[in-house]
Amino acid sequence: MKDGYVRIEVTTPDIKVADCIFNKEQICRQIEMAGNAQVSVLVFPEMCLTGYTCNDLFLQDTLLSEAEKALGEIALYTKKKGMIVVVGLPFNYCGKLYNVAAVINDGKILGLVPKKHIPNYNEFYERRQFAEGFDEARPVNVAGQDTFIGAKMLFKCTNFSKLVIGVEICEDLWTPLPPSVGLAMNGATLIVNPSASNETVGKEDYRRNLVTGQSARLVCAYAYASAGEGESTQDLVFSGHNIIAENGTLLAESSLFVNNGVANDVDFDRINAERRRMSTFSSLTDENAYKVIPFEIEEKEYTSLMRYIDPHPFVPDDEKMRNERCEAILSIQAMGLKKRLAHIGCKNVVIGISGGLDSTLALLVAVRAYAALGLDNSGIHAVTMPCFGTTDRTYNNAVTLIKSLGCTLHEIDIKESVTKHFEDIGHDINIHDVTYENGQARERTQILMDIANQTGGIVIGTGDMSELALGWATYNGDHMSMYGVNASVPKTLVRHLVRYYAETCGDDKLSEVLMDVLDTPVSPELLPPDEHGQIDQKTEDLVGPYELHDFFMYYVLRFGIRPAKLYKLACVAFKLDYDNETILKWLKTFYRRFFTQHFKRSCLPDGPKVGTVAVSPRGDLRMPSDASVRIWMKELEELV
Repeated sequence: MKDGYVRIEVTTPDIKVADCIFNKEQICRQIEMAGNAQVSVLVFPEMCLTGYTCNDLFLQDTLLSEAEKALGEIALYTKKKGMIVVVGLPFNYCGKLYNVAAVINDGKILGLVPKKHIPNYNEFYERRQFAEGFDEARPVNVAGQDTFIGAKMLFKCTNFSKLVIGVEICEDLWTPLPPSVGLAMNGATLIVNPSASNETVGKEDYRRNLVTGQSARLVCAYAYASAGEGESTQDLVFSGHNIIAENGTLLAESSLFVNNGVANDVDFDRINAERRRMSTFSSLTDENAYKVIPFEIEEKEYTSLMRYIDPHPFVPDDEKMRNERCEAILSIQAMGLKKRLAHIGCKNVVIGISGGLDSTLALLVAVRAYAALGLDNSGIHAVTMPCFGTTDRTYNNAVTLIKSLGCTLHEIDIKESVTKHFEDIGHDINIHDVTYENGQARERTQILMDIANQTGGIVIGTGDMSELALGWATYNGDHMSMYGVNASVPKTLVRHLVRYYAETCGDDKLSEVLMDVLDTPVSPELLPPDEHGQIDQKTEDLVGPYELHDFFMYYVLRFGIRPAKLYKLACVAFKLDYDNETILKWLKTFYRRFFTQHFKRSCLPDGPKVGTVAVSPRGDLRMPSDASVRIWMKELEELV
C-alpha cells in the first residue's frame, strides 16, 4: 500500500469438474505463487472449488460438504500470507443453495457474498439449483468458523482505509442495476467479480467493455476473474478471460483459452482523488444497510511497479489513435475559433508568426477555421517581426509558411522601435536581462493589436498550456490576445499536431517547411544568435524539458498527486532518459513556477478546452494567485 498502490491478481486455476480436492490443491498453489509476487488481493472464478458446470451434482450432499471442507483448508492456508483471497463455491443455507464468493484473510473466512441475480435463459439455468441471494448480512457458521452471509457487505482494510472491497458475481454485473452500484456508492473502491462466463463469438469485446465501463461509472477498480477451459464440458466452452480495470482504464487482460492470471498495481490514491473531484459521484446513500467487515493486510512497498507509467500522458503511443486524437483536437480548436469569429462578425484575424511550433499551430488552426467559414485565407494577417534574436532559419520558415497557406504577410522589423524604446526608458541595450527580452515581446503584441484595429480583426494567441503552467509568457506580451487557440494544448502534443498536419496536408512544399519547424529548437528568440547565426537561447535549457513538465502538469492538475509520489512516478517513467537528480531539479522548478506564476493564468483570454486537463481560470483551475508553495517544496526537500 506504499504510495497508494495495491497489487491485485485475477487468476484461473486448473480445475476438474466436481473434484474439490484437486481444485483446492490448485487454488492453494496459486495462493502461494501470488504471495511470492507480493499480491495483496487474489480473486478466483465463480464456484471454482467445485466447478461451475456441475449442474444437478450441486444437489448432492457429498459435493457440498467437500466444498465447505476445502474452503476451510484454503482459509487455513492463507494464514500469514498477507492477502485477501476470494473463492467461489456452492453453499447450503437454511435449506436453500446459494452461489457464493468467500472472502478470506489470514486464516479467517470474513464473509460469504451470495449471487443476487440468477440467470435462467439461453445456456444458463441456475435457478434449477440456486436461490437468489439476499441483502442482509446474517450470521452463519462455515467450515467451523463463525462469519456472515449476505450481499450487502463491505470489506474494509484497517491499515489502508482507501481499500474497501465489494463483491458481485458474474451475472450481477450484466443486469440493469448491478450490486456494485450500491457497493461503490457506500464506499467500495474495489469491486471483485468471480465469474464463469462462457465464450461465444463477440462476447470477449462486450465483456471487456462492460468491466472497464463499470469501473469508469463507479470510479473504482474492477477485478474480474473468469472460469477457464477446465470448465468446458458438453455444450459450453470457457476461455478464462481475466480483466483488471481502473476508472475506465484497462490495466491488465489475459489471453483467451490460456489458464493464467494477470496482475497489476491499482492506484487507490488516484481513485480517491477522482471521487473527491467529481461532484456528481454520490456516496453514503445507505450507510446503515451495509455491514462493514474489517481486515488487515501486510503493507508492501514494491521495488518496481507492474503498471505502465506513460512518460507522455497527453500523447497516445498508438499511431492510429494518435492521429485520431490530432484530428479531433485540430477540429475542436478550429470550431472554437469559428464560433468566435461568427459571433462577432469578424472576417480578419492577426497572428504573430515566429517560425516556431506554437505560432505555426495557431496559423494552421486559423486556416481550418477559415475553411469552415468559407472565408479566403487572405483575411488571416500573419505578421513576422524579426528582432535581435531572429535567425535566418526561423524567419525564412515563417515567410514560406505564410505564403504557402495563402495568408496576408506583414513583415515588420522591430529592431529600431525596440532600440528607441530602450533609449526612452534608459536601458542599456547591451544588458540582456528580462527588460531586454520582454521589451521585444510587448512591442510585438502592441503591433499585433494595432494591426487588428486597422483590419477590424482580432489577435489570435499562440501560447500553449505548458508555457501557461510554468508562467513562461510575458505578461501583457505574448500572454495577451483576444482568443488563445493553443491555451489547453500541452507542448508535447503541439509537436504531434504540427507533424500530423504536415503528413496529411497533401502539399509537399508546406509539408517540408512544417517538418523543418519541427526540427527547430524551441526558443523565444529574444537573445542574439550564436556566432554561427544559430539559435543560442533554448527554452528547455532555462526552464527544463517540456516532456518532464507536461508529465508533472498532468498528474498535478488531473489527480492532485503528492510531490513525493510524483517524483517516484517520474523516475519510473523516465528512467532511461534522465537521472533522478535531474528529475528532482526540474520538479522543484515546476512547483515553484506553477505557484508563483498563477497571476498570469488568472487573466487569460478565452480559448477552447481540448482535453481533461486545462488551466482556464473560468473552468478548470480555480486557485489563489498568492498561494504559498512551501508545504509542497518541503516534501520535495525531504526526499534528499
